[in-house]
Amino acid sequence: MSHHYLDEQLDLAGAATGDVVRLTGDEARHAVTVSRVRVGEQLSVGDGRGSLAAATVIEAAPRELVLELGEVVTSPAPGPRITLVQALAKGDRDELAVQAATELGVDAIVPWAATRSVSRWEGPKVEKGRARWATIVREATKQSIRAWMPEVGPLTPTARLAALLEGQRVLLLEPTATTPLTSLDDDGRDLALVVGPEGGIAPAEIERLVAAGAEAVRLGGSVLRTSTAGPAAIAVLNARLGRW
Repeated sequence: MSHHYLDEQLDLAGAATGDVVRLTGDEARHAVTVSRVRVGEQLSVGDGRGSLAAATVIEAAPRELVLELGEVVTSPAPGPRITLVQALAKGDRDELAVQAATELGVDAIVPWAATRSVSRWEGPKVEKGRARWATIVREATKQSIRAWMPEVGPLTPTARLAALLEGQRVLLLEPTATTPLTSLDDDGRDLALVVGPEGGIAPAEIERLVAAGAEAVRLGGSVLRTSTAGPAAIAVLNARLGRW
């Protein structure tokens, strides 16, 4: 499909071929006024919770599209689940990481206020920054036509990180680690990838997280930017653990 739309208000899991649904708000406005979608055209629509459907436009108005559903496909969430703990970074490097990670299939994203993070979310910036990441995730989900949209958690300092990730297998991406990520075997637990900022993860943070059960792993012999380390690791895990 050349056009794909996302409406979290839809319940496509219970829908069937021939059902009529309505796409409203900004998605409908974009479809009609920007993409110039017209009656009779076909598009795809998702609910962000595992279901995608082909659809035919039967009515088109600036704030509402009426769609007749074709095939509806509901996919289970991939496993094991992967969470990206992305340190705040200067410029748009953290945002680039969030965008690529979403396209590559990450299941959740946690903004991390790391010790060496140059960028800081404080006061009103805390919710504004989280909302900005959520928007990036939503657009990347649409672009990649993903059935599942990742959730973006609250800004988390190092002191609360271990508790937030309890029960998951926590992997610290650290260039000096001796264990390669490519040697990882599935032990049944969900995974959390922790990616530091431009200056890397501070030694005290590594010590604290390792003491809480985290494992330090490396990606090859080069040092990747914070914008590429997480997505590269997700690609490795997708292949290694059979998600791809």
